[in-house]
Amino acid sequence: MFPERLTQGYRAFLDGRFASERTRYEMLAERGQRPEIMVVGCVDSRVSPEVIFDAAPGELLVVRNVANIVPRYEPDRDSQHGTSAALEFGVQALKVKHIVVLGHAFCGGIRAFADEQEPLSPGDFIGRWMSQIAPAAESLGPRAKDDGEGYLRRLEFASVELSLQNLMTFPCVRILVERGRLALHGAYFGVASGRLLVRDAATGRFEPVAGDLTAALPKFSGDF
Repeated sequence: MFPERLTQGYRAFLDGRFASERTRYEMLAERGQRPEIMVVGCVDSRVSPEVIFDAAPGELLVVRNVANIVPRYEPDRDSQHGTSAALEFGVQALKVKHIVVLGHAFCGGIRAFADEQEPLSPGDFIGRWMSQIAPAAESLGPRAKDDGEGYLRRLEFASVELSLQNLMTFPCVRILVERGRLALHGAYFGVASGRLLVRDAATGRFEPVAGDLTAALPKFSGDF
């Protein structure tokens, strides 16, 4: 049986958002999608780019995978091309102007890698996928025994940095970036705090967005 929660949600969507934005949906159906922004996010159910950025239908092209990883450009490799295919579509077909790699706090994929957790299945799909962030972990140096959540936060940021570097291994991305027709961005979302940090391209530091109003909110242990 189809989940009742989804049926109820769909009915609310029809009566609410679809009814109020029907003209937009009809236009998108007739003219096709033309999003200017592509977001590479995590499959984590708490981190929906469309919700975080209050996006309207057709505004964002979103690809989600475990730990918001962008693999290196490896056309001869037999696997891990789902995100690469989405990038090719967004950059070459839709001609997006921005690509945002959106990391987040409390990422289960990052923790699985850092804690060297046992595989969840014989296929160990998560373990093999997460092995791609090994260079990010190496850039941080050895993990201290008493460095728990702090290390995980640093690895989450380092993984975003690695994905930005990997984006530049795609010829179609690199050429457009060098010509000023495509911009790459790193961002990081605090699940408990609601805080959004954006990477400064000049310094490499992640800073709060302009007009950040979350500083006055109560802090949650482990978040930033």
